[in-house]
Amino acid sequence: MKLEPVRIGELSEAQMEAILQRSMEDISSIYEHIRKIVEDVRARGDASILESCREYKEDVSIEELEVSSDEIKEAYQATDPEVVEALKLAARNITTFHQAQVEREMWAVEVSPGILAGRVIRPIEKVGCYVPGGRAAYPSTVLMTVIPAKVAGVETVVATTPALEGMRANPATLVAAHVAGCDRIFKVGGPWGIAGLAFGTRTMPKVDKIVGPGNKYVTAAKLLVYGHVDIDSPAGPSEALILADDTAPPEFIAWDFLSQVEHDPDSAAVLVTPSEKLAQAVCTRIMELWDDLPRREIISSALEKHSHVLVARDMDEAISFTNDYAPEHLEIITEEPFMVLGRVRSAGCIFLGPYAPVPVGDYASGTNHVLPTARCARMFSGLSVDDFIKKPSFQFLDRRGLTSLKDAVTTLARAEGLPLHARAVEARFR
Repeated sequence: MKLEPVRIGELSEAQMEAILQRSMEDISSIYEHIRKIVEDVRARGDASILESCREYKEDVSIEELEVSSDEIKEAYQATDPEVVEALKLAARNITTFHQAQVEREMWAVEVSPGILAGRVIRPIEKVGCYVPGGRAAYPSTVLMTVIPAKVAGVETVVATTPALEGMRANPATLVAAHVAGCDRIFKVGGPWGIAGLAFGTRTMPKVDKIVGPGNKYVTAAKLLVYGHVDIDSPAGPSEALILADDTAPPEFIAWDFLSQVEHDPDSAAVLVTPSEKLAQAVCTRIMELWDDLPRREIISSALEKHSHVLVARDMDEAISFTNDYAPEHLEIITEEPFMVLGRVRSAGCIFLGPYAPVPVGDYASGTNHVLPTARCARMFSGLSVDDFIKKPSFQFLDRRGLTSLKDAVTTLARAEGLPLHARAVEARFR
């Protein structure tokens, strides 16, 4: 495995497109298979879900699908006290950050004399949070999905996560759910968990929105149930772009680069810099660290598939590439990071300066780690309180206000071929 800098100006159009596309997941090959699972859950409910759970326990019962209070108590006993305290610290910071996002409950403006228009804030009533549990446990994802919903005022927050052997759930995940204030927790993973929340069964409640990351099977299921419920943005393998100049420490960047690619064989790490010296120093340091790294099979795959060290002509070209890439995570390690921040258009979450590595946002700084991947940062934002609220508008008109609009409304209504719309207004002046 060898990592070497490449100049942006020397990339072919096809090479640049491959870098920008990275690991965008194509779910077309599994879509039909997942559709059948989703429809089966919709038709047969718990029976379909129980069949999927028999790989974890042959004689699984309906009662075992939901986590009990005794399981929560046992989870605390099985979880390292230091992990419990770390989860509580992270939860406090996540709560503080998301509380700052809460908007005033109502506002109104006098559009013109006699016409008052405004908007009210109302939380979604029931939300489902999907928590992955395949290669590893992700208790931090519980905090990131449940806490914003609770801060937004969601009445019922339900989590579901894949079961382990014997229909157990990961203890740290259960502790995190309890710390975050989750109302109910289910041990149902994959498309069965998504469909169960989307349509409801005798055991699993039907929710109004499903959030949380997952693999391509979970993503396919979320897309299939969209419309029956709302969903957050589709999430693919994790990615980070580091935008740096010659003031950045190569040691820090090398570790940040490697920490990103230990996630998944399809994850991506990119360094873009106008400093050829920095680019070469980072590549050299990564190679020096290679022999002592854990998870080298995963790291090697991610480095070879979607990771790059790019040398830009200048900072303008580096920033332009960054905006085209629209990364999930963006580190800005430059002499004046806030100046650069003002020129960034698209990124899921931005980390400024040499002492803000991506892992702090993954766990405990307070910002959310459920973020748009695969260039979706061009049109989506990270999970926030906004994802759990509705904003209906309202208007109040007195006779004076309606009089001022009467001619415009009736003219437009008739122009669109809707005469009864016009008459509904005119009736108020007879």
